Amino acid sequence: MEDLRNIPLTALKGIGPSRAEMFLQVGVSNAEELLFYFPRSYLDQSRVTFIEQGLQQAKASGEEGAEVLLRARVVSDPKNFHKGRFTITNARLEDESGAIGAVWFNQPYLMKNLVKGGEYLVQGKIKRSYNRWELSSPKLQRLVEGAPILPLLPVYPLGAGLTQKILRSAVEKVLSVLEEGYDPLPAAYRQQFMPRTAALKAMHLPPSFEEAERARERLAFDELFVQQMALKQQRRRRMDQRDGVVLPGSLEKEQAMMDSLPFRLTGAQQRAWEEIREDLASKGAMNRLLQGDVGSGKTLVAFLAMYRCFLSGKQCALMAPTEVLATQHALEAEKVLEPLGMKVALLSGNVKGKERRQILEGLEQGTIHALIGTHALISDPVTWKDLGLVITDEQHRFGVRQRMALSRKGEKVNVLVMTATPIPRTLAMILYGDMDVSLIDEMPPGRTPIRTYSVDSGYDERIYRFMRKQTMEGHQVYVICALVEEEDKSKTVSEAEDELLPGHSVELRRRSEEQEEDFSEEQEELKLRSAVGYADFLQRIVFPDLKVGLLHGRMKAQEKESVMTAYARGDIQILVSTTVVEVGVNVPNATLMVVENAERFGLAQLHQLRGRVGRGEAESYCVLVSDSRSRLTRQRMKTMCDSTDGFYIAEEDLRLRGAGDIFGLRQHGLPDLKVADLYRDKLLLKEAQRLAETVLDADPDLEQMEHLGIREEMEAFWERASARERA
Repeated sequence: MEDLRNIPLTALKGIGPSRAEMFLQVGVSNAEELLFYFPRSYLDQSRVTFIEQGLQQAKASGEEGAEVLLRARVVSDPKNFHKGRFTITNARLEDESGAIGAVWFNQPYLMKNLVKGGEYLVQGKIKRSYNRWELSSPKLQRLVEGAPILPLLPVYPLGAGLTQKILRSAVEKVLSVLEEGYDPLPAAYRQQFMPRTAALKAMHLPPSFEEAERARERLAFDELFVQQMALKQQRRRRMDQRDGVVLPGSLEKEQAMMDSLPFRLTGAQQRAWEEIREDLASKGAMNRLLQGDVGSGKTLVAFLAMYRCFLSGKQCALMAPTEVLATQHALEAEKVLEPLGMKVALLSGNVKGKERRQILEGLEQGTIHALIGTHALISDPVTWKDLGLVITDEQHRFGVRQRMALSRKGEKVNVLVMTATPIPRTLAMILYGDMDVSLIDEMPPGRTPIRTYSVDSGYDERIYRFMRKQTMEGHQVYVICALVEEEDKSKTVSEAEDELLPGHSVELRRRSEEQEEDFSEEQEELKLRSAVGYADFLQRIVFPDLKVGLLHGRMKAQEKESVMTAYARGDIQILVSTTVVEVGVNVPNATLMVVENAERFGLAQLHQLRGRVGRGEAESYCVLVSDSRSRLTRQRMKTMCDSTDGFYIAEEDLRLRGAGDIFGLRQHGLPDLKVADLYRDKLLLKEAQRLAETVLDADPDLEQMEHLGIREEMEAFWERASARERA
């Protein structure tokens, strides 16, 4: 692997500087990275039939026609013509058995990719139209003239001008120099899996689906094993060296604080607090994740930890991702903690001059006990007299380096990170393998479930009436859009070439047969509403008498804070936004959340967005708007309508979409999982964890000869992690 890492792509025949730049755009810079750039699916060429056979099948099936896979030539110049609002593309296809016409609707870019005389794999349905049989909007894959028919043809993710032909040719060159015998697994475990080199070859050129799946399992295990080894070794080293700041607190005073609250802690809150309290009282520095659904009461548990820190004579810090959320926490902390003798201060980029100097002096002198703020807390001038506890809220909004920078403001401080994004246990094992986890899985009594509905854009007028009803009753509305502004969504030639439906593939077999029919969901040409355009439309046309606000990530920080402050104050009735409102913002008066193009969001993200309403006493609603006809989308929307349990929703999201889509790993500095599927590979993950523990028990520093390969792969893992976080 190290040798391949040192081979630049330009060393491969047929790849010059310009083509190497194309590969670089998809994350491939050397031969090793190309070897691990796996197909997204495989085309089963054993199902190829002749045109005449396809016609017979279609006629036997009646008006519905028949799905076929053909290998045919384009024998006419393709033509585009317009009929009303449609662009229609025609071409004629031929093989040794006969010929058939093909028609595509609203895909004018195909003209660039359909070449007279070119040979293609063609997949689609033969249907009857105006007394003739024709292929209706088939998928295409250009073939190399005279190329042999492989059992399974790899179909790679494309982009940056790359084509399947370029990728297949480059990968074959790397496979030709791949040496046999390299295998990092301990010898005792190798017989359980396909050999490493054979698995790499079978991932690109499998002789059968069964072999492709065996190869995937082997490489998925490797991926999970190296990751677990890295995280567990890091955790062990931290445990060995973690003489931390002991915070004994006062059980009597902490109980008095809880008794003074206008409500009792839930059982889950009490359980989480006891786990945190034990950590703080021990000699080892705490390194714990506090995970809880929206509104489950994590912040109160954090305040208890901050109070214990104060009672122990130490200072604490709480870092939030936005100034609005930091201000919100500071106001709550002042209400709860200052009556108990704590001095709370707020520090953000907008705190300047004399006020900032006074805060910094108070920290150094120890007169400020709790500092709450944004990433300004980790800027160099901020120093504490005696920091004992660091809390990071909505931690996935911060990089690993940012969180570590805050903890380094003190000596061996206790660390608590919080998230309101429910994470399935299998994913938590990956993201937080080096942390202890506390879970608040119980909601406070009295919270009214948010009523959720899924509709299409035909309901717009009814939605507008309902929005007006909510504002007339004195409430406020969120409207979420997937885009900031209208974008050019035209496709490149390479993207058009990549549209061939891959049939039964290793990737698609993770889904049910019913869901496979919906693989082309991403090809649906749905109208995307942008925040900028929709806010303007709502203000000018629909609600000229109301104040419509606009919020998106391209605005300057001060503009965003100003808009959110105005909304929280009630000066804005309807806020049109992108997902920047997803986390933490608390506006109890907001009772309606409308999400446009809901198919563009994951379930976990939709659940987070829905959590922005229902924070007051009034009944609240969430309306998910989507024109997608996909069965998969309908299933996802039904999950949202049927459940308000964030952990169930997150598990469904993991099952339907995969870990990378649910919860981007970039913020954690962890490399992507290229092969492993955390829903499907739960047992592999557990086995990888068991093996990691066994190896580390026997050889903590991986000094034995048989573990040197593992150590090398772990070093590469951390190199990728560092590069990813820097990016």
